[in-house]
Amino acid sequence: MSRRTEVRALDDYLPILTMIVLVVVFIALSFIASGLLGPRRPTTAKEAPYECGIVPEFEPAERFPVRFYLVAMTFIVLDVEIIFLYPFMTVMRDFAPAYYGLVAMGVFLLILLVPFAYLLSTGALDWGPIKSVTEHAGQKVLRASGAPGADGLDPATGQKEKEKEEEEAA
Repeated sequence: MSRRTEVRALDDYLPILTMIVLVVVFIALSFIASGLLGPRRPTTAKEAPYECGIVPEFEPAERFPVRFYLVAMTFIVLDVEIIFLYPFMTVMRDFAPAYYGLVAMGVFLLILLVPFAYLLSTGALDWGPIKSVTEHAGQKVLRASGAPGADGLDPATGQKEKEKEEEEAA
């Protein structure tokens, strides 16, 4: 391998290296600026461990649907596919037939897109409107305001407002 080939190979990765350096510099400058310019008023509340959210009144009736994990795994597979595109094309452009790299990458993409097309055809990623999700949940929706939501349920009793008024009238 000649010196010229080594320099050319490094030139291919120079934009990626530049971006990584710029990201690290930006992060470091952000932390330094925050430490120097930010207010320093410690209180017991600020020093206490942080937990967010309201204490739940009851446990959810079911776990997260498998569809959430299916979307996450599909994203990871397609993300890894894109990660392989850049180095693959930098190596393949030096091969004799110019179309060889394009055909090889096309086969690679096809192999990964066939399962994605299968997911779309079976409806695995089709969740429908949000109303159908809330109808199938079968549980109360917690609201901080205590006012009935779009579904008409009173958060305290889980009954619709009309049913509640009929029971009180009877």
